[in-house]
Amino acid sequence: MALPGGRVLVGSEDPDHPEEWPVREVEVAAYQIGRCAVSNAEYARFVEATGHRSDAERYGWSFVFGGLLPDDFPPTRGVAAAPWWREVAGADWAHPEGPHSSVAQRLDHPVVHVSRRDAEAYAAWCGARLPTETEWEHAARGGLVGQPFPWGSELQPGGEHRMNVWQGTFPSQNTAADGWRGTCPVDAFSPNGYGLHNTTGNVWEWCAGAWSDLDSTDAAGVSRGGSYLCHASYCRRYRVCARQPHAADSSVGNLGFRIAASVAVP
Repeated sequence: MALPGGRVLVGSEDPDHPEEWPVREVEVAAYQIGRCAVSNAEYARFVEATGHRSDAERYGWSFVFGGLLPDDFPPTRGVAAAPWWREVAGADWAHPEGPHSSVAQRLDHPVVHVSRRDAEAYAAWCGARLPTETEWEHAARGGLVGQPFPWGSELQPGGEHRMNVWQGTFPSQNTAADGWRGTCPVDAFSPNGYGLHNTTGNVWEWCAGAWSDLDSTDAAGVSRGGSYLCHASYCRRYRVCARQPHAADSSVGNLGFRIAASVAVP
């Protein structure tokens, strides 16, 4: 999807999220960005062509949301501040909940359990790159100014679910009122005004840049847009301005990416 450059507004003044402050006007050059997050099918073709081994595969484990594991799954180490995340041996992009799982029935869902290194390797294979935070947010807004969602100000306009986020009581009950308990297909919901799907909810998306320095290119990691686990009770980050820090080698079951490319100037 080709987008024009120009002066754009990014950020928010949300009192609960100072990491998004302030609203600022920035210049963005013309660029291209993926209509959807990279799918399992697309990533599988990359792995087949290159033999790339993901960081999760090299480490031998990744973090999986406990609510997606079988009831009889053996106890494993959790994250102290977020005990719903469980360390699962053998969890990786092809086995999202561990060796007992597969992406065979989820080929059109976004690839997860990919580190920034994995995302950058895929992008380079495509002759592309990861979007900067400014590019990502500009594209995610779909042409709207100052709105929290790609479609406007209301979370569920007219009661309609427009993204894949947690429904019910987190983390114990997910009613799946929006149709999904985990990830959904990359194009499951209507696109925004620029033709991009799922820029909020479903999976967080890696960007090129540092958490502490917007649009820098050092080794720090940052993702955007929220995921299927976001809920107003603890994580109201299913918004176009939401951002979250990661170690660059992080891999987890709600983190994916989409790719971008610069537009050559004649």
